Amino acid sequence: MADSVRTGEELNDQKVKSYLHDRLNINPANPLEIKQFSIGASNLTYHLKCGSWEGVLRRPPLGPLPPKAHDMEREYEILKRLNPVFSLAPKPYIFSEDESVMGAPFYIMETKSGIVIDREFPPGYNVSENDCKNISYLVVDTLVDLHSVDLNKTKLKSFGHPDGFLDRQVHGWIKRYKKAKTDNIPEFEIVAKWLIENTPVSQEATMIHNDYKLNNMMFSHDLKSMTAVLDWEMSTIGDPLFDLGLSLGYWIKEEDPKLLKETLQTVTKQPGFITRRDFIERYAKKSGRDVSSLKFYMILAYFKWAVIIQQIYYRWKRGQTQDNRFKNYDERVKNLMQFSLLAIENEDILY
Repeated sequence: MADSVRTGEELNDQKVKSYLHDRLNINPANPLEIKQFSIGASNLTYHLKCGSWEGVLRRPPLGPLPPKAHDMEREYEILKRLNPVFSLAPKPYIFSEDESVMGAPFYIMETKSGIVIDREFPPGYNVSENDCKNISYLVVDTLVDLHSVDLNKTKLKSFGHPDGFLDRQVHGWIKRYKKAKTDNIPEFEIVAKWLIENTPVSQEATMIHNDYKLNNMMFSHDLKSMTAVLDWEMSTIGDPLFDLGLSLGYWIKEEDPKLLKETLQTVTKQPGFITRRDFIERYAKKSGRDVSSLKFYMILAYFKWAVIIQQIYYRWKRGQTQDNRFKNYDERVKNLMQFSLLAIENEDILY
């Protein structure tokens, strides 16, 4: 949830208030309250409140950024087109490339109401196993709904290049790792080679979120419905099983190996959350898709997650961020590379 703004990531209150007044007609007589969302390690996200008006502002992280990464205008345009047909995507209000406001492009969107579940439930929640099962079904069914969006009824087709999608993903994430490499991890070369040699033919392209996990979702306070899917910066048109594999990669269970549980700590270890196998079976039944090649997608998911963590660790090690949450991320990268290799040798641990 939103909390105090982290040191070094403050916004200029007066510039933001002036912008809100000029572009969104927000009354400048009211004090502006700015808080920061602590969940997430990529784009910086702030909650703004001025009188009765509320909004959420997103901007890129500080420091040098890879080309085409953290594209605020692209994320804004995707939400603008997706929200009318998939209302769980927040409605965007305005995009700005005026860097005089905060030194970077940004956009502002609506505030969604609900709770975010991450490593544990928020304080005060006495959650039953049935609640956890219901949340599991909401997660699966919403993913099916997203993959069912009729692209012909939107203007989203230009936000992706489905031809060659999986090949680009495999080679792209290998390249990103090499650019951000710090320590030698022997498993990397073995897993990378396996992914190249075992890339399947993509399924028919759909809208995919590309980071579909619990802490990018918002649920009603009674846990009976989902109220939002957040963080669309990596969304694109591509293979829906890629999205499914990524989501399963975050779905950790108590019986998983220690190196996985300690690396990806989520609430799904609690009793009541469905197994990854049940997740797959429900998705397959509701979507009608062939999921027989899912081993590849899941190993690619753990590999991708390792590379993302490595990129964050690389930024921390170079002093581009002072956020000490990232100082031990090198160990998490090693764990995920090791687990990926174990899964290649024994796919049963994936399910």
